[in-house]
Amino acid sequence: MVSERITTKHVCVIGAGPSGLVSARELRKEGHSVVVLEQKDDVGGQWLQEPDVEEEDPLGRFTPLKVHSSVYDSLRLASPRETMGFTDFPFIAKKGRDMRRFPGHRELLLYLQDFTNFFGLRDMIRFNTRVEYVGMMDGSMRWVVRSKELREEKVKEEIFDAVVVANGHYSLPRLPSIRGMDTWTGRQLHSHVYRFPEPFNNEVVVVVGNSMSGQDISMELVKVAKEVHLSAKSLEVSEGLSKVIAKHESLHLHPQIDTLYEDGRVLFRDGSSIAADTIIYCTGYSYSFPFLDTKGTVVVDDDRVGPLYEHTFPPSLAPSLSFVGIPRKIIGFPFFESQAIWIAQVLSSKRRLPSWEEMMKTIEEFYHSRDLDGIPRHNTHDIANFEYCDKFGDNCDFPHLEEWRKELCLSSLRNSDANLEDYRDNWDDHELLQEAYQSQHFTQLVEPVTTVV
Repeated sequence: MVSERITTKHVCVIGAGPSGLVSARELRKEGHSVVVLEQKDDVGGQWLQEPDVEEEDPLGRFTPLKVHSSVYDSLRLASPRETMGFTDFPFIAKKGRDMRRFPGHRELLLYLQDFTNFFGLRDMIRFNTRVEYVGMMDGSMRWVVRSKELREEKVKEEIFDAVVVANGHYSLPRLPSIRGMDTWTGRQLHSHVYRFPEPFNNEVVVVVGNSMSGQDISMELVKVAKEVHLSAKSLEVSEGLSKVIAKHESLHLHPQIDTLYEDGRVLFRDGSSIAADTIIYCTGYSYSFPFLDTKGTVVVDDDRVGPLYEHTFPPSLAPSLSFVGIPRKIIGFPFFESQAIWIAQVLSSKRRLPSWEEMMKTIEEFYHSRDLDGIPRHNTHDIANFEYCDKFGDNCDFPHLEEWRKELCLSSLRNSDANLEDYRDNWDDHELLQEAYQSQHFTQLVEPVTTVV
């Protein structure tokens, strides 16, 4: 719903990763006063890698975490760069940098720094500032924000009309519950603190979870470890992973772990067992907002953050509180951009949200549909649906995803399923690639396609 009355707000954005940066830009475009609070010394969020993890608990069980980024040294993007950029600032290849279609993590950090500098966002960001508390003022829809400048240890209290939470969700490890996990005498760590394969030289390593990180880390460890045992929920794995396992004699596939024994044995659910030196849990991450006090209005229940209308607004606190970046399994940057535009326009009263009753009804219907589809609660925010992303964009007249962007994403997934080890360097979607570079938004700020392929 569109309104003609325009208002401006004083807004706090928490986090200067991709979702926080684009939120700050869109809020400022809409005329709002914006302060971004970022705990690290530069932009990037997850993509600002932290190689020193010595002080972090290996399983990440204690908060606040000392390390925010979970990026390991060899990580390369799982999607081609053409699909990833914001709509008006494409993620192009630049001479003298990592020009691969699936570049390493450092290149995406440089892209985010380029984005920040191009749009002049740094003057809104307070670096080295950790948010300690966010709570509502009594009797109003305004927010008290307490933050600490880490070098001076001074706590600052400010009042904002609205808060946008964009602190990411790939830091707090999600751990399985396994018998004997607390007494197992070997080394246990979560992929959150994994950086290099060399510390595992000549070891027997169990990798739990065959998601992207589990596969990547297993393929890296097989070059240095004595044996790598990949434990997965299902033994029906992709053709690409099957090829990798067949290629490496020291890489073995197992079902889930049943029990861990104090003598170092790992018993799997099929009755087989091994003696292992290390277990690496590649089991994902949980949503966490330790600074946020909503008096129970917004809760995290088995990684369902809610209630949130369209994964963005809690109905009882909307629009003064919103979240950007909660959804997963999407083409992230354009989706974050559409969320940011919608939030900025709702705060300016250019657009209106439905009534509380309508928003709650939509949320309840969504939860019910997920339950009927047998989707676990902790996967509530896994979208994996282009149509939903397009429908979401209609909230603020954000353009639907281009067909080439969707097809490039799908072709990359198909290629990785078939050629897990080399899909990032061998592909057959040149026609789609040319279509991408002939599109309008790629012809404004970009260098020729020849710099990419």
